[in-house]
Amino acid sequence: MEQAVNGLVANGATLHPHTALSNGDALMHEPTPEDLERELPVVMDGQVPLGELISRLSQTMYAELTEMAETMPHMSDAARKRYVADWVVKIKRQVVKLYAIAKWSRDASVVQKAMNITAFLMDQNRQFEEAIMALKYGRDSLDPARLRNHDLLTSLDVLTTGTYRRLPACIKELIIPPTPLSDGEVAKILADIEDAMRYRLRTSEVIPWEMSQYQIAGGRVVFTAPKLFKAELCLRGAGKNDGWFFVNVEFLFKVGGDQTGMQGKELRTHYSAFPVPMRTEFPRIPTGVLKRNITDEADARLAFYLPPDELPPPGVDPPSRPELPEGVFDAPLVRLFNFLQMMSLSYQLEILWYQAERLRSLGWGDFLTVEMTNNRQKMVVSYWVHKPPPTQAGQPAHSQSHSQTRNRIPKLGGKLSISIVQVKEKTGRKAMRSPKARVLAELQERSKLDHARPSDEVEHLRFDVQWEPEKGALGVNIGPEDVHIPPEQLRIDPDDLDFESLLRRVIRRHTEGIMTFFQLQLMHGAITRNVFGTPGEVSLVSNGAPSLRIHLCADEVVIVTVDPRTGRLTLRDTGDLAAAGRGPRFAAISDRINETPWRLPEALLRLRLTTITDLAEQKVQYLGLQSFRERNFAPEELAKLGPDARGKLYIQLANFPNHYLVLVITDNDYRYALINVKVQRETMYNNMIMEDIGWLNVRRIHGDEFAVEPGAGPEPVVGQKRKREMGLAAAPGEQYSSSFRLETKVLRELYAYCCARVAYTKVEQQFKLRGIPYTHVYSTANASAPEFAHIQSSLARSIPALCVLSSDILSGAPAAEAAMPNIRVIPLNWWSSDQAKVVTCVKLKYVQQPIGKRASGTTVIRPSKRIIYDTREAIVSFLSDDVDKCVDEFLEEWARVSKMVVIAREIAQMSTKYSWTDVRLLSFDLQTVEFAYAADYTLSLTCTDQLSSSGGSYHLRFGRVQPDDEHDMDVDNEQSPGPAHNPHEDVEPYMRSLLRHGRLSSALHKLVGLLRETLPVVAELEDIRVAAARSGAAVDTFAKSAGWFRILYGDLRHALDFRLMAGARVVILDGSHSLFDDQADNTPLRRLAGPFAKTSPARAQSAALQPIPDFPTLVQEAIKAAVAHGVSGQFATIDIGVICDVAAVRVVGRMLHEKVFQKLESLEKP
Repeated sequence: MEQAVNGLVANGATLHPHTALSNGDALMHEPTPEDLERELPVVMDGQVPLGELISRLSQTMYAELTEMAETMPHMSDAARKRYVADWVVKIKRQVVKLYAIAKWSRDASVVQKAMNITAFLMDQNRQFEEAIMALKYGRDSLDPARLRNHDLLTSLDVLTTGTYRRLPACIKELIIPPTPLSDGEVAKILADIEDAMRYRLRTSEVIPWEMSQYQIAGGRVVFTAPKLFKAELCLRGAGKNDGWFFVNVEFLFKVGGDQTGMQGKELRTHYSAFPVPMRTEFPRIPTGVLKRNITDEADARLAFYLPPDELPPPGVDPPSRPELPEGVFDAPLVRLFNFLQMMSLSYQLEILWYQAERLRSLGWGDFLTVEMTNNRQKMVVSYWVHKPPPTQAGQPAHSQSHSQTRNRIPKLGGKLSISIVQVKEKTGRKAMRSPKARVLAELQERSKLDHARPSDEVEHLRFDVQWEPEKGALGVNIGPEDVHIPPEQLRIDPDDLDFESLLRRVIRRHTEGIMTFFQLQLMHGAITRNVFGTPGEVSLVSNGAPSLRIHLCADEVVIVTVDPRTGRLTLRDTGDLAAAGRGPRFAAISDRINETPWRLPEALLRLRLTTITDLAEQKVQYLGLQSFRERNFAPEELAKLGPDARGKLYIQLANFPNHYLVLVITDNDYRYALINVKVQRETMYNNMIMEDIGWLNVRRIHGDEFAVEPGAGPEPVVGQKRKREMGLAAAPGEQYSSSFRLETKVLRELYAYCCARVAYTKVEQQFKLRGIPYTHVYSTANASAPEFAHIQSSLARSIPALCVLSSDILSGAPAAEAAMPNIRVIPLNWWSSDQAKVVTCVKLKYVQQPIGKRASGTTVIRPSKRIIYDTREAIVSFLSDDVDKCVDEFLEEWARVSKMVVIAREIAQMSTKYSWTDVRLLSFDLQTVEFAYAADYTLSLTCTDQLSSSGGSYHLRFGRVQPDDEHDMDVDNEQSPGPAHNPHEDVEPYMRSLLRHGRLSSALHKLVGLLRETLPVVAELEDIRVAAARSGAAVDTFAKSAGWFRILYGDLRHALDFRLMAGARVVILDGSHSLFDDQADNTPLRRLAGPFAKTSPARAQSAALQPIPDFPTLVQEAIKAAVAHGVSGQFATIDIGVICDVAAVRVVGRMLHEKVFQKLESLEKP
């Protein structure tokens, strides 16, 4: 088993490289595991490299992403999101699978080793089975075998001569290999065959001019047909009948365009001219079965007229071979050229067909059809294919109107056909060969063929590309000049085979023709030339995809183009971020246009109108205004806005709901109108009518000129048309310089101007109703109150104010003499969104500087929400929140302010006029006058309800001056309620009515005098009340009228009255008696002068109060006590009391009260 026989190891064992043989003995060494692994067969069955999987997945993902980038922009937003979500889920699954495979690949080496071992064991098993079968076969075949007779002759030859002479030569050749040729012999043979080929090509072989470029090297000749192929041939020998045989071919083309997805897949079609599925990498050099088929066909064409290489067996008739006619010379190279030329062009056509089919798989499938003839020599591609519009339910197809039939859109946009055609040899410019080539070809035939003719002629094949745009595509009939395309743009370039670029060139030219047609239609059409006829409004853009750039308005531009894939008209914006929300609208418009593309001009007009309206509405929204595109007007009302009105935008004035600023959209620009509407409640739909229309002159309003012309006097009565002044033009002749370029500032000024116009009109109507003449005056720099300097409009100086005479507007009003002759009325807030107001400015004649806390430190005070006073200019500004009632509100406020001005002036003069030195003005702010009428006793006056039928009323508030230091007060804190209390508060209802009688100055003097004279009385009564409250005595004090005060004692049956008399005197009397009661002689003053008398019993019983016991005696005692306290003055006793001066009333009254209180208290004790 281990013996080496003839250098082989028995039993089929293979010697290891390190095993040495010595004298035929095998020296066996233990092999290492690495050596054993190298002996194992490598099995790759079912194994795929991980890198190839990763590469294929990444290429697939990239190809699908590229396809999505091309197709998704034309989808809707919902379809786009759904498509992306599905794609992400699918790719995620593939990536997860690849991740799992990558994890499994860690054990790939172990699995590979196991598979190798398994293969080794299976091979050993196979060898064992074959050995068994061989032994069995030997046994079965040796059983019937018999030894033949001994070959004695051969044996004798071998024994005598040492060799044999009767063995066949084939056995020698079979057993003994021939001696190989040396390198020199091989080189000599190749040189001889090259010489033979060179001689044959130059002397007798007809070579087509297209492959006349050849090179002989390496025992073969290489023919090159530019842009077709490069073929390698060789001769069978140098004999006359030794023909050519085919070696190899390389097709000269280059695949262009996008190479994504062009590898790794098979072109599954049985129509291909090639007998096997073609790989999409399109090899230039055929291999395998493809090469074998080409070789067989080429050899058959080369040996078409040659005799067969092998004779048929005896008894078999050879097939008939074609023979050359007399005078015909065999031209095998011409036949080869024709064959390979057809193969090259067919190959290129198949590549173009594959690229077209690939386009269909990348999103063009629904809009592109590719057809190939049965002979695979013509391809027809139809682009912009679409389905016919569905017919309405229940309507037969033949019932469509004549216009629909006439305007029916073809089902496709055009056809592009590529075919392989044979053309005849021509002369001139259209000749395929140059003049030099034709001359050389003729010389070759004459020199090689003499008078014979070749067996085959060169077939001139080429690609014929035809473009046929469909008539009426997209509703457009394009002229021949618009669809002309240079022939070089339709030529198939073998160095760049790209069907997509060819198709896009055709589609681009078709799109240019369509865009040119629409451009001319927009610029010269009957309904569009007024809008788009201006040069530059519609321009054809050739950069990139051909498109129409249409200027709609201002900076708004729409791009109209044709989608090269779908053939649909698309509208898109220029990419402004602010226009991002217009995508759905443009998509909807594009859908409607593609249903009837011949109506594109009408759609653009509607889009232009919508865009202009949107821009204006957007500006309105920026300003926070309310706008409407439609109002409930009848057609005859809308006709009032003019026949050229294409659209309207109604901007409602916030402060005046029945007034609108109307933006009328015409063909060239805006027109602006101010209208006053009235709702007809009696109609079913509450229709509106335009009561008044005024056209606005924007240049006069926005320019440097004054927008308002001054007027004089009242205008016509209400109900008639007003004169259109104040910036309102009689006709909309003038237009704004920039077409539809509506700036926010201009719109704000127009809106503000309209508000001002309406506000002025309402004020003027109030003047007219009252018969008050007015004039217009322009505002100056300081015309308005400084309070409103920060909210002025830019139009404020262009809008005049209204001026009226004080004698006219204040006729019949109180204190009209306090105002200067001219009063200015200015509407405010018409430039803002706040409520419109009216300010009325009055300059006062009597300048009384306000004093007090509100007036300190500033020249402008605002005593109330509706009044502002400029102390430096003595100008009072009255604000009215209601424009419709501004005159009434002004008169009301004026009545209040004017009275306060008169009161303040009178109070300020009292100290000198009446020598009341302690009367001083403390505070004055046009609304309230506060003054001290005696010492620190103060009174605050405010007017209310001045326009009432009763003449208005006053509000009086009594108080005390707050001292700066509580130690400076004259009264003891323990004996008085504090300096903040004024005892005159109890008489406020009685004092209030004094100011409503007679002249205000006289009534005010009377009021102040009364307060000064009654002050000692009320002060003493207040002290008595406070003292009684502290001691717990039942004593109460109160006022009976402005000059009548009473002390009521605890039993409620006795009272002591203090009554003011003329001449600053006070009478103190028993409350049970009336000052004017006299039963004797009806003389009221008798008791004041006569002796004391007793009250009659009937009078005492009927009175509610009872007489104070011993009252005369108590009076005398009180007078004596007062004199003892040093009180000086006049005293006069009467039968029911005592009369004294105001200066002595406090001491006398206190003493009398104490005597009365003691007397009544003594009577109550038993």
